[in-house]
Amino acid sequence: MSSSLGKVNMGLVMGLAIGAALGGLLFGYDTAVISGAEEAIVHNFVTPRTDLTEVARNSLAGTAIGIALLGCVLGSLIAGPLSTSLGRRAGMLIAAFLFFASSILSGYPELGLAPIGGLGVEGLTPFMIYRFIGGVAIGMASLISPLYIAEIAPAKQRGLLITFQQIAIVGGMLLVYFVNLKIAESGTDEWVLSTGWRYMLASAGIPAALFFLAAFLMPDTPRWYVMKQKEDKARKLLSELNDPQEAQATMDEIRGSLSEHSGKLFSFGVGVVVVGVLLSVFQQFVGINAVLYYAPLMFKNIGSGTDQALFQTVLVGAANVVFTLVATFTVDHWGRKPLLILGALVMAVSMAALGILFQQKQEGTLLLYAAMLYIAGFALSWGPVVWVLLAEMFPNSIKGKAMAIAVAAQWISNYIVTWSFKVIDGDSALNATFNHGLNYYIYAAFSVLAAVFVWKFVPETKGRTLEAIESLWKKS
Repeated sequence: MSSSLGKVNMGLVMGLAIGAALGGLLFGYDTAVISGAEEAIVHNFVTPRTDLTEVARNSLAGTAIGIALLGCVLGSLIAGPLSTSLGRRAGMLIAAFLFFASSILSGYPELGLAPIGGLGVEGLTPFMIYRFIGGVAIGMASLISPLYIAEIAPAKQRGLLITFQQIAIVGGMLLVYFVNLKIAESGTDEWVLSTGWRYMLASAGIPAALFFLAAFLMPDTPRWYVMKQKEDKARKLLSELNDPQEAQATMDEIRGSLSEHSGKLFSFGVGVVVVGVLLSVFQQFVGINAVLYYAPLMFKNIGSGTDQALFQTVLVGAANVVFTLVATFTVDHWGRKPLLILGALVMAVSMAALGILFQQKQEGTLLLYAAMLYIAGFALSWGPVVWVLLAEMFPNSIKGKAMAIAVAAQWISNYIVTWSFKVIDGDSALNATFNHGLNYYIYAAFSVLAAVFVWKFVPETKGRTLEAIESLWKKS
């Protein structure tokens, strides 16, 4: 929206932004819930397969844990065209329904096929199918939610409001860390492996239901209404969000930005798409979801018990929330580039420290501190700021297509990290030398590369309207 703001109805704007950001809650909740269930999934479905080699079992385990991420790739690819044809709101409703169904069925994959627990290791196949469907829902929400927020937010508050998405993500993580801990405390370690993991996964249906309700009550965005020649609805919504003069100015900007180009993916050049894709790739290759998915395993590798590992994971989640909130208040003041570069350097140092601590077999609080420092660096920067940039950097006429590609690249990269972590961390030969530390050295190197990439190639978008950002990419 225009930067020359008139009277903005921030109550309505924030209400819509919070409703859309619940899509991030699905991602956060799912990321953390699988960390609590990871050991049980491997124990029930992978370890009994004694006919497989160590590498094959580790690869199967990584695939089982990360299969939802492949669903996210598909979800992010179809979300752009779907949100363009059916609307941002309809896309969110579909995502919420799919995630609700997959949450229940992932916890009880035998439903309709056999008694609970009756499939044995063969239960892995329906489990992975349901997790994949859940991933489709998360991939859709991960694209549509920040897109919705960017399209209803005034330019001066857009960075702040899009960080609501990341706050919802980390809030969902912290919430389910507590849920996992409380479920684990309800029984023995053996009970968690046999039954408790089912409660963990099924509980994800709760945020899915909340997201569905919120999306049901929300309108679509002014930009989508204009795209579909529903200008009366667009004008009415803009008048509710701003004063009449500002609403008309925004309508004119939207019409101009949507009609100026044909909408071909590279109509603004290749550079804008490449930068968006590489931002997504680096966001994952710095190792964040290896830490978030496998935090309990990481702490167990240094001798923590189940409850202690889950409690330490709660502390990591708390650090994630605190520093995401810091980013909320700095992204529109410090700018996007300084935060990304600072965060990448903090992550590089802390990941290198984790690698050294594991390799030297250090136990105790030093590893916890290094993990929390890493989380702080990510939450302050690459967690929320990449979503802000992806939502605002692409010109309107290619936004759906470009975001679909960038977010798909993000999920593919996430899957590679999630799968490879399990393979590398479980390799006996590598552990003889690095003692579970090699992964962290790799993530430290990618963090340094991420800082250099932002410094050289990413433009600053702070305070610019979505329409003004287009001028950064126009061919001369």
